[in-house]
Amino acid sequence: MKAPIYAAAAVAVAGLGACSPGVEVGRKSYAGYYRDFCAGCHGANGEGNGPAAAGLQPAPANLTQLSARNGGTFPMVAVMSQIDGYRSGPRAMPEFGAFLVNDRTVMVETAPGRFTPAPERLAGMAEYIESLQRP
Repeated sequence: MKAPIYAAAAVAVAGLGACSPGVEVGRKSYAGYYRDFCAGCHGANGEGNGPAAAGLQPAPANLTQLSARNGGTFPMVAVMSQIDGYRSGPRAMPEFGAFLVNDRTVMVETAPGRFTPAPERLAGMAEYIESLQRP
C-alpha cells in the first residue's frame, strides 16, 4: 500500500527538479522575440507607437511606463498574464499562451520571496519588458 504513495512522491519531487530556481532567463536573448512579435504594435522602444498601432482599439500599451503606473514596482504577474492571454477585457493583442505550452519551466519571482513556475519564453519576455522601464 505504501508503494503508490512513494511513487507519487518521487514523481512530485522529480517534477519540482525540472523547474529549478537556478535557471536564469537572459533578457538580451529576448530582444529578437520582442522585435518579431511585439514591436509592430508596441514600437521598437516599447512606447506603444509601432507601425501597426494606428487604429488599434484599445491602443497598444506604452510598455516603458508599466512600473511607473504601478507605484514603481514592475507588475510581473499582470504582464505575464497579458502576454499569455489570461487577462480579460477588451484586447487587440494576440494571446501567445498556445505557443508556450511545450516550453521548459523556470521559476519566476512573482512577489518578494515567492517563486512560481512559468514557461521559459513567457518569463523571458516579461523580464525583457521589465528592462524597458523608464521613470
